[in-house]
Amino acid sequence: MSAHPRVPNPPNLDLSTPPIVKTIGQRSLIIGGVATLIALYIAFTNPTAFFRGYLVSYMDWLGVALGSMAIVMVRHMTGGGWGTVIRRVLGASMRTIPLMILLFIPYAIFGVSRVYPWAMPMDSIANPAIREHLEKHSFILHDYLNYRGFVIRAIIYFAIWFLLQYLLSKFSFEHNKPPFADTSNRFKMVSAPGIILYALTLSFAVIDWVMSLDPSWISTIYGLIFLAGQLISALALAVVIERILFNYEPMKTLLKPNYVHDHGNFMLAFIMVWAYFSFSQWLIMWAGNLPDEITWYFRRLHGGWEYVGLFLVIFHFFVPFFMLLFRYIKRDVTRLVWIASWMLVAHYIDLFWHIEPSFYETFNVTLADIVIPFAMGGIWMWYFCRNLSAAPLVPAYDATAQDVLEHAHE
Repeated sequence: MSAHPRVPNPPNLDLSTPPIVKTIGQRSLIIGGVATLIALYIAFTNPTAFFRGYLVSYMDWLGVALGSMAIVMVRHMTGGGWGTVIRRVLGASMRTIPLMILLFIPYAIFGVSRVYPWAMPMDSIANPAIREHLEKHSFILHDYLNYRGFVIRAIIYFAIWFLLQYLLSKFSFEHNKPPFADTSNRFKMVSAPGIILYALTLSFAVIDWVMSLDPSWISTIYGLIFLAGQLISALALAVVIERILFNYEPMKTLLKPNYVHDHGNFMLAFIMVWAYFSFSQWLIMWAGNLPDEITWYFRRLHGGWEYVGLFLVIFHFFVPFFMLLFRYIKRDVTRLVWIASWMLVAHYIDLFWHIEPSFYETFNVTLADIVIPFAMGGIWMWYFCRNLSAAPLVPAYDATAQDVLEHAHE
């Protein structure tokens, strides 16, 4: 039991999620359903292009779920009202992991042999450098890059992620009703090792699902680039949702400018971390100038892909970085939401630039790259809204949540 005095809910303040969330979920499901029909047509007529686009979209929406879980664990380790006010939004996002597990199954069954060169017959590999590398290092196929290992490792990743989100959600839901308690130590016991497990499993998942698209190239920092991108997209979505909820109670009362300011600062920090990891990887490869290392960048700096890379440098880093330096933007959710919305788009383009050049030497956008994000995203948003509507926006009987509820009296 907590040593803190019990602080009741603010008078006449209903902590339940407003009906607009269910409305958004229903509309998202309609959009997702229509886009899914188009995506299924692509899957039957051009399955290779379908699964290539599927991978980009999957890494995008899975990143939002995993990034949300990571931020929740960081909040439990550090405390603060900035995390409490969006804790249930992030929680609803991380509880979409079961959905992402289901969406991975068709990709694992039907997509692997169409996407990864190590899963294809040697004479059908289009890239001669990759074919030569696999022939020279055939032990890689037997010891690591094989279908059985791919599936077993995926099961391990998902099992760890599911367990972490389950425990965090279970402990959180216990505070929806009396007794009033402080269980922050229990959250920390999960979050402390959970953050480490998240970083490790994500790094290996990125190796399996993205880096192995070119088995001839390796980078020890590659997983961290994806980790930073996931934190950006997760926080960006949380800001978008809190802006929508800001029009209604209880978010209108609970969300204070200093919390929004913290969200803006965190977004700035995550963008800087993403830029640091991305630049560090490029600098190391450029300084080494080794044939086996520069092929990945050479492909992405020619054939029109260089313009996508330049776009990311300017609009994924410089523009949001300088805008987030202004305090008046970070303290106003009606302004911050525009940057957050853009970062969701920029993050998808970043994933597109990382993945698609593995398949096309020159810049290419297929219908699958446009439709599948809406199909998967519509279903994801429906499930997210369903999760968000299932519990109050703030755990009223959690002692660590009183920093937000107390301010609601002001």
